[in-house]
Amino acid sequence: MTEAQADVLIIGSGHSGGMVAKVLTEKGISCLMLNAGPIVDFQKDRELKPAYELPYRGFKMPGRLEHVFQATEFNANTWVDEKEVPYTYDQGNPYNWVRVRLFGGRSLFWSRQSFRLSDYEFKAKDHDGFGDNWPISLADLAPYYSRVEEIFRVSGHPDGLPQYPDGNFVVNDSPWSGSMQRFIAAGKKLNVPVCKPRSAMGRDGLASSINLLLPDAIATGKFTAVPNVVVRQITIDKNSGLANGALFVDRHSRREMSVNARVVILAAGCLESTRLLLNSGLANSSGVLGHYLIDNVYGPGVVCSVPEARDGKATPDLMGGGALIPRFRNINTKAKNFIRGYALNVSSSTRPMDPRNFAAYGADLQKKLDSYQGSGFSMGMMGEVLSHYKHHVSIDKNVVDAWDIPVLHVETSYTDNEFNMARDAVDTGVAMAEAAGFEVLSRNYDPNPPGYSIHELGTCRMGDDPKTSVLNKWNQSHDIKNLYVVDGSSFVSSGWQNPTMTILALSMRAAEHLAEEMRQGNV
Repeated sequence: MTEAQADVLIIGSGHSGGMVAKVLTEKGISCLMLNAGPIVDFQKDRELKPAYELPYRGFKMPGRLEHVFQATEFNANTWVDEKEVPYTYDQGNPYNWVRVRLFGGRSLFWSRQSFRLSDYEFKAKDHDGFGDNWPISLADLAPYYSRVEEIFRVSGHPDGLPQYPDGNFVVNDSPWSGSMQRFIAAGKKLNVPVCKPRSAMGRDGLASSINLLLPDAIATGKFTAVPNVVVRQITIDKNSGLANGALFVDRHSRREMSVNARVVILAAGCLESTRLLLNSGLANSSGVLGHYLIDNVYGPGVVCSVPEARDGKATPDLMGGGALIPRFRNINTKAKNFIRGYALNVSSSTRPMDPRNFAAYGADLQKKLDSYQGSGFSMGMMGEVLSHYKHHVSIDKNVVDAWDIPVLHVETSYTDNEFNMARDAVDTGVAMAEAAGFEVLSRNYDPNPPGYSIHELGTCRMGDDPKTSVLNKWNQSHDIKNLYVVDGSSFVSSGWQNPTMTILALSMRAAEHLAEEMRQGNV
């Protein structure tokens, strides 16, 4: 077995791993990063082949990517092969776990929606009595949000809404199209805010760890990365009880290796980090490791048509642009049958319409598609999923991956709160569309399966009490002081927001705390 040595071992190369690598190396701390996949050659690996050169003519290979709705044969090299790295669940409660094992992880494919959580999320229990508060507030994280927003160049507009905290924006003062202006006016009548979206502009077409974070780490000369290695276990010093490294295997040769480290940081993604801890038998004196799995509700939405834009009459002044309706339920008043809230992504589009929006076929369908092209207006829900102890992951000892590592079993489902929230979101969208004078073509009340949002969170939650949480407020294990977990697994509640900005801010904060602890000799 080959051994290596590192000051700080980082497992995972996505946004969270990239951030801690950047912060620590810039403070003079040497870091070794292990990643389960290859380094991406963006020119070669993204070359689009014609369908006739592909065995399945662009469709998915059966059984390989069953739970990755985004997958086709054209992009199959992006996703984790479910035959190679399976997971299990009860057949009545499916779970969509979308994974990427490329260097840079899912940061390579991030949608770039860039939101801060508010104290309606951080202190949600104070507001509605359900669940637990985070051990931090917006004020604690705000300085880190601002620094992250600067690095990622977040475009947005200050709106002054407490549930939609303003940030350090590249200010978006672009004019609204005519259809959006009508929608905003409809929202005012119904007391529903409509705001500019907030999105990371990044640089050179990317907003990932490989172009915004890791180059800074590499430039220090303190950073080493090892691709194509799969970590099977975190190791512990029997005398001190501290983490002292990891066991891992070469993805291709199956060669077993190990690394010794002063500190171990897990940044492998929520469920992979939790899987690694469960397989290692660590950091679970509380008994809550693996529990409180959450994500965001996606799927429910409304598709409309702007009548004045049909039959080739769409113009840039009338159509185009996006908006966001931030959470507005359960702020000053209470919804009748759900707590927490949702947002709606809003889009005005000049693209062709989806044929599924029309109850027609053949020549009649083609006539509809020709007439309605350029008139599309849609809304899609992003909703909070409540955190329950019973929604959890565990190790399925009867199933292993390609490297003989036991896989995860996932047990979760949506509750009445999520279904009632979804119905309210769609009904609100329909009411606003009709008030704006749009034709509603279709509405969907049914959420996609849990996991579809690719925002799996929780299972390694932070808290002040070691008896009810895995990590403290610095993303540091209560049980093992030189073990940190910096991905989305630390979340106490999900909110409606895309979690990436919060993961990045938490990672930056955790890394700075660790650097100071190392300087003082506490770790």
